[in-house]
Amino acid sequence: MALRRGPDHVTLRRKSPLPVWVQIGWRVALVLGLLVFAVLVHWLERDGLRDNLDNHVSFLDVIYFTMISITTTGYGDVVPIADNTRMFDALVVTPIRVFFVLIFIGTAYNFVFRRTWERWQMARLQSRLSGHIVVAGFGTSSSEAVDELIARGTPAAEIVVIDAEPVALERAESLGCAVLCADATRDTTLKDVHIDRAKAMMISAGRDDTSILMVLTARHLAPRIPISVAVRNQDNELLARQAGATTVINPVSFAGLLLAGSTHGEHIADYLADLASSSGRVQLHERNVTPEECGKPISAIANGLGVRLYRDGKPYGFWEPEAQSLVPGDCIIEILPTAPAERDVEDQGATP
Repeated sequence: MALRRGPDHVTLRRKSPLPVWVQIGWRVALVLGLLVFAVLVHWLERDGLRDNLDNHVSFLDVIYFTMISITTTGYGDVVPIADNTRMFDALVVTPIRVFFVLIFIGTAYNFVFRRTWERWQMARLQSRLSGHIVVAGFGTSSSEAVDELIARGTPAAEIVVIDAEPVALERAESLGCAVLCADATRDTTLKDVHIDRAKAMMISAGRDDTSILMVLTARHLAPRIPISVAVRNQDNELLARQAGATTVINPVSFAGLLLAGSTHGEHIADYLADLASSSGRVQLHERNVTPEECGKPISAIANGLGVRLYRDGKPYGFWEPEAQSLVPGDCIIEILPTAPAERDVEDQGATP
């Protein structure tokens, strides 16, 4: 398990299904097989070798010569004298020697250096995690959500994506997000990303039961964190809220609302999509009431168009009596125009 921030170049990777002892075992077997092959050939061609000590090449001398040749030690007491033996050492033993070095370096990297480096890198990133956004599950919905977060100004480095499939994390890495290949239903996983120090959490696991279990796990570890979860079955919306979700979104129901709204006007669905997207002409914004606004109606707020307020957790529309006098602690939902600079960039991007 490795927590990594996306590099400039990302290569596709997949965890080996073989246990560690099997991976090491087949490498050892390959090394031994090559040694046996070299010893066998040298034994069959022992007439091409000369022992400068006793002029007799024994089987032990062959093993000795093979080992010092492969390890490039070469004491000179046993040397090849025949052309075919020299050619075998030059064309076969030398590549085996290089192959041995690569195997040993690769094994050391895979099982020692890389894991040590990843642990250090993970600890380094964990020490910096605070006020971040945790995204559990990186399917189509979560991918679009992360794109929208980045478009709205959230730095990619402040987003941590958790998914059990390494392939699903490739795009998140390419965006610059920190990623964790793990199961977000487990306490240890959410502790690794410091869920207790996170600013918010988004969950879209693809299965309602898994998503609700993630909500329960997160709420247990971080009682105050805002949690948004996507569920597909309307019957599970109440269960998600009971599990501790702050916001429950049903993509199927929302799509149905857009379709129904479009039958009463061709521009309704377009405006709703405009409100939800950072690339639209207007944006929805949520904030707390300022001291200067207290006592005034929601229609008198300075910067935007107030459409709803939340007081003690209950929603009130702009037409209701509660909205005629704002009080400290109110939360306002307002519609703001997109910044002119942003609109200019979008208009230029849309120009053919």
